[in-house]
Amino acid sequence: MITETPPSQKSLPRNIWAVTATSFLNDIASEMVLNLMPLFLANVLGARAATIGLIEGIAETTASLLKVYFGWISDKLGRRKQLAAAGYGLSALVRPLLVWAGSWTAVLGVRFADRVGKGIRTAPRDALIADSITPAQRGRAYGLHRAGDTAGAMLGILIALAVVWLVQSNGLALSRTAFQRVVLWSIVPGGLAVAALVIGVQETAVTRPRKRPRLSLKEFDSRFRRFLFIIILFTLGNSADAFLILRAQERGLSIVAILGMLAAFNLVYAALSGKMGSLSDRYGRRPIIIGGWLVYGALYLGFALARTAVHIWLLYALYGIYYAAFEGTAKAYVADLAPEAQRGTAFGVYNAAVGLAALPASLIAGILWQGVGSWPGFGPQAPFLFGAALAGTAVILFVGWAGGK
Repeated sequence: MITETPPSQKSLPRNIWAVTATSFLNDIASEMVLNLMPLFLANVLGARAATIGLIEGIAETTASLLKVYFGWISDKLGRRKQLAAAGYGLSALVRPLLVWAGSWTAVLGVRFADRVGKGIRTAPRDALIADSITPAQRGRAYGLHRAGDTAGAMLGILIALAVVWLVQSNGLALSRTAFQRVVLWSIVPGGLAVAALVIGVQETAVTRPRKRPRLSLKEFDSRFRRFLFIIILFTLGNSADAFLILRAQERGLSIVAILGMLAAFNLVYAALSGKMGSLSDRYGRRPIIIGGWLVYGALYLGFALARTAVHIWLLYALYGIYYAAFEGTAKAYVADLAPEAQRGTAFGVYNAAVGLAALPASLIAGILWQGVGSWPGFGPQAPFLFGAALAGTAVILFVGWAGGK
């Protein structure tokens, strides 16, 4: 059903732009470092794919458990900004410690603390966006936020590319020195992100009394509970993107070429996020989410069958279409289904569902790829075939079982 065309982006309130600026700056810092982390673990520290999957899974699970709690706390207090600022601040403080990381356990410690910060900030920030906007503009607001976030990621990757090129030229393996230089450069945008939130965002006022929030799925719409189930199923096949980076290196891409590939992905993601959000306002969330999952399944099948580095490069650039269609639209869909007084809790539960499934997803991917113990696994194609199959299953369930807007 077509709804009334929403107002232009210029009419979006100050909070949306300020939160978008914060995410833009934070992603410059985080993406400079995090996209090189699996290569640092594999090339410098000698970690296996299963170990990398374990690190990513533990980190995301940690964030997920905290997202539920701090989303609920933000509902209980009726305050979002302070929690979001604390989360961004913690990540900005711990990320530079990677300069001294000499083992995969040290990387795990920093990654753990960084994800604690993400767990604190994510649900309050997402709820703050919903509190600051009218229902008719939700898709556009979340789409703009994702576009800013992704534009920051693209710029961060380009900065990392320049630093790596200056330090080690076009080497096939990442050096410790190049990684350390990138980490140091990330300090500046990380600090500016915290400042942008503290200075630019205004706390959203509680316009009417709110009930005391309860951590119970029974409080939510049945469509929300069904969506959570399908999201968990899909995410079990959606392992950390670290495996896509490892797949790119396995197919012969140099470090500089991998960073260029990531920049192209983020360019597509940023360019389409706002448009996809606007389309979800006009035509509904469900068609956009379904389309995103179909693109994901087709691309993961492509990653499994890719024979050359060029194939991986092109597929990863197109991978931005899935992110643009799904990420912001799914959050707008959660806001559509959640009562106002429980938005923080709803976003916490949603993000927790995604993150808790990320641990087994990444472990499964690592084991399918390189095996465990004496078993060698099925090879690098296996995680992507598994992901494509679960994406198709999620589409079938969402079309036939999870009714709604």
